[in-house]
Amino acid sequence: MFVYNEACSVTNCEPGVTRKVMGYNDAVMLCEITFEAGAKGNPHTHPHTQVTYIAEGKFAFTIGEETKVVSKGDCVLMPPGILHGTECLEAGRLVDVFSPKREEFLN
Repeated sequence: MFVYNEACSVTNCEPGVTRKVMGYNDAVMLCEITFEAGAKGNPHTHPHTQVTYIAEGKFAFTIGEETKVVSKGDCVLMPPGILHGTECLEAGRLVDVFSPKREEFLN
């Protein structure tokens, strides 16, 4: 019921990007993603709905054919199956929520 950040393991993703799975059940998963400036979340798709809250930093998000710059306090919604990715313009941290949970993040 309670998850402490310092107790969560860190997974290296792309260069300059790390992920912590903070909490989940079958229906939902929350992750903290940390980016160094210039790091990229390479374009990808998945069958999950994703909502991303920008906790710190500035990012250029591309969803489908549209790219927008978002920063602290902004939010981005990625529908299932749409190609999306990001480039970190200023070092930061994202809070990603997925529905349902991302099984592959648990292996």
